[in-house]
Amino acid sequence: MTSANPARRAPASRIHGRLAPAALALALALILAACSSAPPPAPPPAPAPVAAVVPQVNLSPRVVELASAYRAYVTHAAAISPGFATGADVAQGLKTGEAYEPDQLLRGAIAYGAVVALQDPTYVAGVRKYAGDPDQRRTVAYEIMKDPAYAVGFAGSANAAGLVMSALGEDGRKLIDLGRDVHKAAYDVQHQAWSKADVPARESRLALAKQLSETQALGDVSETARLQTAVSGSGQMGLTPMAAEPPYTPEVIHALAVAALAALGYADDASLAQVMPILAEPAGGVCLNMAKLNLYQCLAVARPHYEDVFCLGQHILEDTGHCLMKGAGVAEPIDPRVQALADAALTKASTPATSRSKIKKR
Repeated sequence: MTSANPARRAPASRIHGRLAPAALALALALILAACSSAPPPAPPPAPAPVAAVVPQVNLSPRVVELASAYRAYVTHAAAISPGFATGADVAQGLKTGEAYEPDQLLRGAIAYGAVVALQDPTYVAGVRKYAGDPDQRRTVAYEIMKDPAYAVGFAGSANAAGLVMSALGEDGRKLIDLGRDVHKAAYDVQHQAWSKADVPARESRLALAKQLSETQALGDVSETARLQTAVSGSGQMGLTPMAAEPPYTPEVIHALAVAALAALGYADDASLAQVMPILAEPAGGVCLNMAKLNLYQCLAVARPHYEDVFCLGQHILEDTGHCLMKGAGVAEPIDPRVQALADAALTKASTPATSRSKIKKR
């Protein structure tokens, strides 16, 4: 049997020679494909920059409550009537006027001044332009806490200071004017028999004065709400705009400092440890404490009711009003009693000697 045509059969060596390079290339491609990894995914798009959150104007409720308690005292004390008809009227007037703790009243006056300063839009805007950048806001707040006088450097401080001086000064003036009326009543009531009788239980009366002077007062609910809306900007206090140039008293400066911290968002509950020291002022504390000591001494020696009226007019109303006006840096109203003496002295000095002798002979 004859074999296949040898011309149609290629030798094995020739087949292997043609296929080997192709097989090697294919194998190499498969190996490279197996060893290679898929390309990494594209990175996600960068997040949009987050705008800095500017805090709202904020004042701790505790500070607002101090301001409200201050306002409550001034309102109640200014309502004391000098038209005393009985010893009970005098006792009630004393009880109302004695009802403040000096340090709390001073803190309340500064806190109220801060609320008043926040009513000036120029000052608030001058402070808040530093509130947008967190680092700058923190730095400015630290400077105020370190030195409250830093708050005087903001735009609008003269207007804000003028509002504070006017508000606190007006409160002091009310108490002084009323005190002078009560002081006069101490002499007028001496024409009434009841006023010459000794005050009963004099020792307990003095003890009550000291107790009320050590008791923390509370603000009226309605006044607290009014002040809170004023801080937030949703309520107005009806203040008359005015400007006052420096120098300012420490109390006015401290009120501006607390207002500035509130505008920066650094006067909330979380910042109370830094805010409360600014609500103190040594000179103002000395003045109010001295008024209390003078009151105690007066009550200790007073016997008839009309002498208690004098203690009320002089050492509660006039002395306390004097401290408020001094703290605000506002001049006291002229005392008509002193003015009358000055006018009489001036009239006497301007009268010729011959005329005076003629008047004397008549």
